[in-house]
Amino acid sequence: MNTNIDRSVEESNKLFELAKKVIPGGVNSPVRAFKSVGGNPIFIDKAKGAYLYDADGNRYIDYIASWGPMILGHANDEVVDALARTAVKGTSFGIPTELETKIALLATQMAPNVDQIRFVNSGTEACMSAVRLARGYTGREKLIKFSGCYHGHADPFLIEAGSGAVTFGTPNSPGVTKGTAKDTLLAPFNDLERVQEIFAANEGEIAAIIIEPVAGNMGCVPPAEGFLEGIRKLCDQYGTLFIFDEVMTGFRLAPGGAQEFLGVNADIVTYGKVIGGGLPVGAFGARKEIMSMLAPEGPVYQAGTLSGNPLAMTAGYTTLSILKNDEDIYVRLADKTRYLAGLMKTALNEKGLDYQLNQLGSMMSLHFCKDEVVDFETSSKGNNEMFKKYFHYMLDHGVYLPPSAFESYFLNDSISYKDLDETAQIFRDFLISL
Repeated sequence: MNTNIDRSVEESNKLFELAKKVIPGGVNSPVRAFKSVGGNPIFIDKAKGAYLYDADGNRYIDYIASWGPMILGHANDEVVDALARTAVKGTSFGIPTELETKIALLATQMAPNVDQIRFVNSGTEACMSAVRLARGYTGREKLIKFSGCYHGHADPFLIEAGSGAVTFGTPNSPGVTKGTAKDTLLAPFNDLERVQEIFAANEGEIAAIIIEPVAGNMGCVPPAEGFLEGIRKLCDQYGTLFIFDEVMTGFRLAPGGAQEFLGVNADIVTYGKVIGGGLPVGAFGARKEIMSMLAPEGPVYQAGTLSGNPLAMTAGYTTLSILKNDEDIYVRLADKTRYLAGLMKTALNEKGLDYQLNQLGSMMSLHFCKDEVVDFETSSKGNNEMFKKYFHYMLDHGVYLPPSAFESYFLNDSISYKDLDETAQIFRDFLISL
């Protein structure tokens, strides 16, 4: 069994101190800083298959998969070989390439209800552009989002809930203006009644409602039965566009993402993570009548110098091709995730701890709380001190989990049942140590 209990972190600590001098907080994305769990982050030197290797040479079984995109495992041979062949031909042109059309054709074949797709460079760009497109298409300005759902760091998404169902949002990050916030309306996830109230109070004003169909930023929180279907009916009733943020779920839960997996069609879908095969890619797609509003065909402006660059398109196309030709991967991933969840539940039940373990497909999360986790409020009731102990015990023994109680785990196809058994044994040892 791999055990890092005596692991050195000297090199990682040195690298973190150096990084803090030239990078705010020493990281380029906040969750990496371990603020939620304490301690210093590890710095990764390389990865292969199911494993990460840090700057001190420690090996970890990886349960974040770069927050989702490494669905095949790290440094997949087919993806790396394809990238090498592309790189020698040039890395960016700012001019159209056949690669862009090839991946667009493949993605639209796999994704339901998407006729056309446009590639950008991040999930934030994709969601920001999707909302602009919805506003341009409907001629309306207001947006409904859900507390605890993360759609990137564009201004309209950094809003927290007010005191009531129809209260305007208020910014929860300095730099976001009150003018931006007033057009964003908040509802609790899985609360269809609250959504109905917001629609009724803002009739004719709501351009779009955006949602993670399976939330991944308050842990893994699946939609309640009838919740998404109810929103779909409300959008049809009020002439509002329904945006699925599938940056996490797209091509991960099924070839057609959450739309296929859950059987609910959106009007606009945003993608990231898996569609880039590990490189920085985002995308948004919809029916042709909606997408035709985009420049240069229509009046809604969106652009990006590096959008569709050949390296990103190659990694994405290769990854999607593998997934399309091996749809059993989704069965394997779900089976492995259920297997791990089952072992953890058995250990938790034997210990007698209060917990909730949410799982859907290859996404899961553990919450140390008594009540069912169905939204951000219930997710926030988890015992964060217990999570910190859990995280660091697993890390010390060679298992890398999300360094936050509000993030989903993502399994990859390279993880073996031996890895899962090892993880479960380390988890059992953690519970015994309490």
